[in-house]
Amino acid sequence: ADICFTSTTVPKMLVNIHSQNNTITYKGCITQMNFFLIFSVVDIFLLTVMAYDRFVAICQPLHYMVIMNPRFCGLLILVSWTVSILHALVQSLMVLWLVFCIDLEIPHFFCELNQVVHCACSDTFPNDIVIYLATVLIACCPFAAILYSYSKIVSSICAISSAQGRYKAFSTCVSHLSVVSLFYGTSLGVYLSSAATENSHSVATASVVYTVVT
Repeated sequence: ADICFTSTTVPKMLVNIHSQNNTITYKGCITQMNFFLIFSVVDIFLLTVMAYDRFVAICQPLHYMVIMNPRFCGLLILVSWTVSILHALVQSLMVLWLVFCIDLEIPHFFCELNQVVHCACSDTFPNDIVIYLATVLIACCPFAAILYSYSKIVSSICAISSAQGRYKAFSTCVSHLSVVSLFYGTSLGVYLSSAATENSHSVATASVVYTVVT
């Protein structure tokens, strides 16, 4: 998922830098945006599933193999991909309904949904509503679930008597916590900021963090 997520934006960006040609076709832009939405939402759900996995492993270790059985893990993956594809399809179709002017310039290094929508010449109010609703349901709710999981994890780790045991339990969560912090800190900032269309340089810089660095 991470490889595909990065591959939707970085190769085109590198080609643009090398050729000094920043153009992209309308079909190419919609395609890039669609795949970007699919893999970004898959990443969000997988980060949430990983937090739940750590919660079960640390808080309920004796039940781990029963709860996180292959069938349940497969179901979690299936739900993640299904919701991601449906969300990307809805957002892409709504963008296709918009009217764009000729010689459109997107102030970004890829076709990011928010930037594309606000470059339209027609009314974008329905798109804005759907984007904000999707941000709350697909990003904020999983983030709240991650925070809840880690609140329980921290409580369980603090209850461990040995320092070595606490270190071992916490060390399994460090990489996940780092990615969650970088990914959510920048992506939610981009999508929830009211000034997202006014300061394109800051938006692009923040986007590099959650599309490349993580």
